[in-house]
Amino acid sequence: QLQLVESGGGLVQPGGSLRLSCAASGTTLAYRSIGWFRQAPGKEREGVACISGRDGATNYADSVKGRFTISRDNAKNTVYLQMNSLKPEDTAVYYCAADRVLLRQCVLSPGYDYWGQGTQVTVSS
Repeated sequence: QLQLVESGGGLVQPGGSLRLSCAASGTTLAYRSIGWFRQAPGKEREGVACISGRDGATNYADSVKGRFTISRDNAKNTVYLQMNSLKPEDTAVYYCAADRVLLRQCVLSPGYDYWGQGTQVTVSS
């Protein structure tokens, strides 16, 4: 059974940076699509970024393009989300999620099979 654990969240000032990590155990993340999602209070969960298990292609929500970068390190069984130029509206609980099926293209909709517990990101001065 795949288990995911996010880390790296915290409090940061506007314009600052954070790097979130999503570490997997139980089985490999290689060849699986991985997505990062976030949910702010009173709002629906939204897809932020994803990386495809099929070819490593990435996809980003318009709100984070040019500021966030998703990457993976299969040797460490970990996926990262580098977040730069953070804004107050980026404040949310961030979740990583993994596809059960291998070698598919990733999507930004929350139809993933495995989810982490989330890590809080707060952007405030």
